[in-house]
Amino acid sequence: MENNTKQYIYIVQASLELSKCKIGKTDNLERRLNQYNNMTGKSKDNIYQYLFTCEVKDMSAMEKAIKEKFISDREINKREIYFYNDLKFADYVNFIKSHKLFIKEIFIKIEPPKKITEVIYVPKTTPSLKERGITAKDVMEKAKRVDDDEFYTRYEDVEKELTMYDKSIWKDKTVFCNCDDAINVDDNGEIIVERTSAFSKFFYNNFKELGLKKLICTHFSGKFDIFYQGKDAYVAYIFVLTKDKLEVEIEYPKNYNGSFDHPKSLKILNEEADIVCTNPPFSRARDFWKIMIKSGKKFIIISNVSNPITPSFIPYFKNNLVWAGYNRVDWYQTPRRQFTEASGHWYTNIPIKNRTTYNRLKIIPLKEIPENCKEYDDSKTLLVKNSYIPSNYKKPFAISHRQILNGILEKGYKIIDDKQYFPYINGKKNFGKVLIQKI
Repeated sequence: MENNTKQYIYIVQASLELSKCKIGKTDNLERRLNQYNNMTGKSKDNIYQYLFTCEVKDMSAMEKAIKEKFISDREINKREIYFYNDLKFADYVNFIKSHKLFIKEIFIKIEPPKKITEVIYVPKTTPSLKERGITAKDVMEKAKRVDDDEFYTRYEDVEKELTMYDKSIWKDKTVFCNCDDAINVDDNGEIIVERTSAFSKFFYNNFKELGLKKLICTHFSGKFDIFYQGKDAYVAYIFVLTKDKLEVEIEYPKNYNGSFDHPKSLKILNEEADIVCTNPPFSRARDFWKIMIKSGKKFIIISNVSNPITPSFIPYFKNNLVWAGYNRVDWYQTPRRQFTEASGHWYTNIPIKNRTTYNRLKIIPLKEIPENCKEYDDSKTLLVKNSYIPSNYKKPFAISHRQILNGILEKGYKIIDDKQYFPYINGKKNFGKVLIQKI
């Protein structure tokens, strides 16, 4: 590349894929965007636009630095795709703009290619929480209060998490998806994508590669027909796939509703299942966790990001019965096939290897923690935030869920109380935390 050729780093996003973005390099921003919008097989409705563009001194070196810094945000199979929300986007931009290779931000407006510039009225299905005037906590609290809190997991989130575990954990195992919703195949045994839930699809697609013994998925007889199954949407059934037959078998047990706590589901859990993998309804998370812990089975599940500091769940983390998985999950599909934002996280009782979020923990001497990241409440209990942890502090101190999700309980610290801790500062009650202490 000639010295007078300008080099750019960009963040681009597709209008129908708002939960992810792509970060790349180019020497021609207009040409690169046209390439995105003219990809073979791409829907004309899925228009790419730049979220951020800037000029840099060395785009290859800059791209490498970004990949190394945000490795945990990149998809396994499509390494250029990054997780997106407002906070993550700000992290990406701040990192780029503070890097020594950054020159200046570029503000440009590039019109989409002519062949996709026809006027198309597409409802905006993923407004930000700020635009809706609510918080992630509001979403989860609402889910706890309603019966139809159906949040469906996206395939890319399932794939991103499950491919991070060693394949050996699945060998000759029976996987039970006991809060799933559907799996549909055609006469040739091929998945009908629009009629299949993410968990079922992942294990069906990877059945042989993972060496599974059996896959069992239950379908709840709910009100919604998110996967367009017609009459089957409202009839509970059990989907079974075994390595001996490799053929789909569907059972319709009499008086069965498909719920995870139905006697039939509990029998499968206790007598057949080896690993449970699913996204239980948020409103019934307490019941689900209680059943799972009691069963003693291995599991990889999604639940509220604040569970580590929520009274009903704190004892599980305190007694090392469950810990955080690898990734957050912030986007879900609703029964109306729209996307909704809510703060979830993967949890498991399967050992985690090489947790990427360890590097977010800042375990340093107390005096080195910035003053704005530590304080004492009215009872003289130390409070720390932004993933700072005092390495030389012997007394109990209070943290939020963030440090637990980043793996602090695996770094020589323990939760010391089953209860949530509420700090009071100048007589004012603050948000709940948990007390931990160095072992």
